[in-house]
Amino acid sequence: MSKAWSLEKGYRILSLPVLLFLGPAFLLPLIVVVVRSFAEPTLGLENYVYIFTSRAHIVVLINTFRTAFTVTVVTLLLGYPFAYLMSRASGLKLNMMLALVMIPFWTSVIIRTYAWISLLQQRGLVNNFLVHMGIIDAPLRLLNNQLGVHIGMVQILLPLMILPLLSTMRQLDMTKVQAAEIIGANPLQVFYYVYLPMTLPGVFAGFLLVFITALGFYVTPALMGGSRDAMVSMLIEQHVRKTLNWPLASALSATLLFMAGILFVIYERLTVQRSNRV
Repeated sequence: MSKAWSLEKGYRILSLPVLLFLGPAFLLPLIVVVVRSFAEPTLGLENYVYIFTSRAHIVVLINTFRTAFTVTVVTLLLGYPFAYLMSRASGLKLNMMLALVMIPFWTSVIIRTYAWISLLQQRGLVNNFLVHMGIIDAPLRLLNNQLGVHIGMVQILLPLMILPLLSTMRQLDMTKVQAAEIIGANPLQVFYYVYLPMTLPGVFAGFLLVFITALGFYVTPALMGGSRDAMVSMLIEQHVRKTLNWPLASALSATLLFMAGILFVIYERLTVQRSNRV
């Protein structure tokens, strides 16, 4: 009992520097943003009423959530099989696959975005290859639209989906899968009724991580998207730097934060319900 208490006390002491840093560096600015969204220009909900009654702002909000959802689903569809292959690999093969996932973290998002711009532009490598192979007659428009934004964001956010999935898959009890195979279940049944349910914690974690990150993404949509594909982050930047409407920018930021909080609560509820069933 005494040892457990001293260990807990030690963890609390070690966490103090982090808390002292997060207070002024994160919580205080966050409080200022939320307060400003209600307090200026007059105390009330004026900024939020404007956001949800302005057609331009509603369109941007819808586009932001649609883009974030699309990118998240695509990263899940691409990341799930890759994470499965990684979970079954070992040795050099696993290290090489892990390097493919981790190396993008060592490169700036701006550099990766400009790399995609050079690949997808009218005379870029992708269009030149497709024209040369006779697949298309004229270059495709792959930039300054939602397709370009989706491609860039999926590549950048894909590791955030793969890593939670990999962590979950490597901890699974594969005897359940083997038992299902022994009693005659086909591969599709084994996956749908046994393997997929066991990996849902990783799916939920990856979905939440990618979706929330995509909601506030700025660089890639700003560089690869068009004026019709604006996201909330771009609108916030416009209000801060061009129109100097800080209260409205604060309200938009608080709206994104509130939506992210709702998603986190849903994730917690799903996690608790699943753990209770188990």
